Amino acid sequence: MEFKQAVQQAVMRCVRDKYADFSGRAGRAEFWYFMLAWFVVSAILGILHLHLLNMLLNLGLLIPGLAAGTRRLHDVNKSGWWQLVGLIPVVGFLLIVYWMAQPGTGPNAFGEVPVDIDDAAAMPPGAV
Repeated sequence: MEFKQAVQQAVMRCVRDKYADFSGRAGRAEFWYFMLAWFVVSAILGILHLHLLNMLLNLGLLIPGLAAGTRRLHDVNKSGWWQLVGLIPVVGFLLIVYWMAQPGTGPNAFGEVPVDIDDAAAMPPGAV
């Protein structure tokens, strides 16, 4: 799977298919590609000084972003409420990034292993 297709699939899954779905699990590729796309579009709108449009984008993606984060934490066998740790300056942010980067556990209390974008095929050459 190509990088572009992986990003499109992750964005469509988070925005169209699971907009406010806080149950289940999300793999690393789904979460990180969605966040990457959100960051890039937001940065471009900021550079172009389209602040109102940027604000509307961020408001519209807040719920799917929180839902994707919750599902990602479920994949590492943690409650979605752990996202609140990210409010702690520096340490909380680093802890959340660490958890989000961890590979998912096997079947856990939040469900079976997610059917995800192929992590290995979506990664750049040489990445683990």
